[in-house]
Amino acid sequence: MDTRTRVLLESPIMTTLMKMAIPNTLMTIAQVMAGLIETWFIGKLGTDALAAMALVFPVFMMMQMMSAGAMGGGISSSIARSLGAGRNSEAHALVFHALVIALCFGLLYTVAVYWGGSFLYRVMGGQDESLRLAQEYSVALFSGAELVWIFNSLASVLRGSGNMWLPAWVICLGTVILIPLSGILIFGWGNLPAMGMVGGAWAMLIYYALGCLALGVFLLSRYSLLQPRWVDAVFKKSLFFNILKIGLAAIVSALCTNLAIASATALAGHFGAAALAGYGTAVRLEYLMVPLVFGLGGPLVAMVGTCIGAGRHERALQIAWTGAAMSVFVTELIGLTAMVFPQSWLLLFDHDPQMLETGALYLHIVGPVYGFFGLGLVLYFASQGAGRLLWPVLGNLFRLTIAAVGGWLAWVVFDSLAAVFVMQGLALVFYGGSVAWSIHAGAWSGPIIRRRKA
Repeated sequence: MDTRTRVLLESPIMTTLMKMAIPNTLMTIAQVMAGLIETWFIGKLGTDALAAMALVFPVFMMMQMMSAGAMGGGISSSIARSLGAGRNSEAHALVFHALVIALCFGLLYTVAVYWGGSFLYRVMGGQDESLRLAQEYSVALFSGAELVWIFNSLASVLRGSGNMWLPAWVICLGTVILIPLSGILIFGWGNLPAMGMVGGAWAMLIYYALGCLALGVFLLSRYSLLQPRWVDAVFKKSLFFNILKIGLAAIVSALCTNLAIASATALAGHFGAAALAGYGTAVRLEYLMVPLVFGLGGPLVAMVGTCIGAGRHERALQIAWTGAAMSVFVTELIGLTAMVFPQSWLLLFDHDPQMLETGALYLHIVGPVYGFFGLGLVLYFASQGAGRLLWPVLGNLFRLTIAAVGGWLAWVVFDSLAAVFVMQGLALVFYGGSVAWSIHAGAWSGPIIRRRKA
């Protein structure tokens, strides 16, 4: 057994989790900074541009969550379980299966957004100038969806082998390039004309292309634990199934998360572009917590998956609850801070009075329950490692139902954004609470209901 796998199986849980979370956390800080600065750039283009960003951002984040957190988790989990069981040749073959899946989903995203983006943004409340800007931005951004999927798949391959540092370094160094490049392409520089929002999209695609190159070169080098060669490119249905059975279930979960936010975005759109921008800016804080929690979630997938592959179920549960406690602390602290000081966040992007009022209202109501979001999300990652995603998916379905149906009823009955936001907060409570209960009740050992009847 290689040294890195032995560490995941035998080293102290808290120490190992912290060491593995450091590079992932640095990576998330870089991603958060890039997201904040790009939104700040877009905010300088006006309220309509910020509203357009609010329309496109949930779709892009859905792709990120699907490729990195959902299908990426399936990739990491499959490789970790193969390495934990000592099946190294199978782990090498899984790399090629992961790349095929990434290419297919990336192409599907490009086609879907090109043909259906306009309809989707209109349903979400986009109109006039904000709708036009959203269409232009999304066509450019999603033309390179394949790059995003390949990058996140290669990063997931490395994380599944326990290597958290290399993806983190690539993302951090890439962010150093992305931030100035985004500003140059958006506003222009010298003889280079300003491209507006489209410039930000092209900067993102250049960043992902360079990242794919860096990860691919390392994976083929002698420094990588996994060194796949063409001889390993033997495709089997069972290996596709190993990834897809986790990845597809996780995609359903990610889809529910984004549909819940999209439903609230659509309701906010009925109150005008400024209200739409306010909600979109405020809820971006929740989106930015996804990569932050992934700082713990990435190591959890690798650690739990390796332990499950080696038959160490009790250690896998201990790892999950340790990560849950850490995630709840961080996300609840962020939520309470945002509740007390909402303007500190919102004023970074715009000064429109209605935008600030709407954003502050959301953070006052939903911020205090962000800890439940962190709880459900981190246990979702742990469940990926365990290969048991039924209850995390059900938990997100509960969230979607409460947020969408409950939010719509609140809007119809009260005609109030405050009532809509109350339902968003209640949805987060049910999400985190149901996932935590299921794991405590033994969901990783088999069907809860059948076992309780027995």
